Amino acid sequence: MSKVDRRILKSREAIKKAFIALMSEQSFDNITIQDISNRANVGRGTIYSNYIDKFDLLDKLIGEHINEMRELYESTSDMDEIDAKELWFDYIKSNYVFFSTMLESKGAPYFRNQFLEFLVEEFKDEVDIKTGKNQGLNEEVILQIMATSYYGVVEWWVKNEMPYPPYVMAEHVGVLLEGNL
Repeated sequence: MSKVDRRILKSREAIKKAFIALMSEQSFDNITIQDISNRANVGRGTIYSNYIDKFDLLDKLIGEHINEMRELYESTSDMDEIDAKELWFDYIKSNYVFFSTMLESKGAPYFRNQFLEFLVEEFKDEVDIKTGKNQGLNEEVILQIMATSYYGVVEWWVKNEMPYPPYVMAEHVGVLLEGNL
């Protein structure tokens, strides 16, 4: 595996931070590559050597967070439901600027779709329609209910500046989801 130059990593990080800051201040449609370049203190060529355009930057930024959450989910497979959810809420809290910006900005519908797809995929393993209280119900409907509920809670929590700590959110979400699986 090739090692990426630290200067490249530093530039990418500056570009991502600048982009998120700009998205929190103005509409995604109004942001230009020059705006990102100026805010990140890098040349436009540096941006174009890493990203095709601002849409690619947004896509890769969202993808990075979804992948990190996927890895978190996979690492918690042996954990108690509530402890596992706490790690997710901790992750969201530690990346508050990203999540609050995505939920408030014009990029929100794209982020919402990506996040919901991720949640549906992750919850698939937890839904049992062959036995128990969900026997005979439609798996797709159950997954949509779970994913949109989880997304809604995250959205509410972030937009309200996280009024409860991650462990409280995890406990409530874990108990409610577990009771309905």
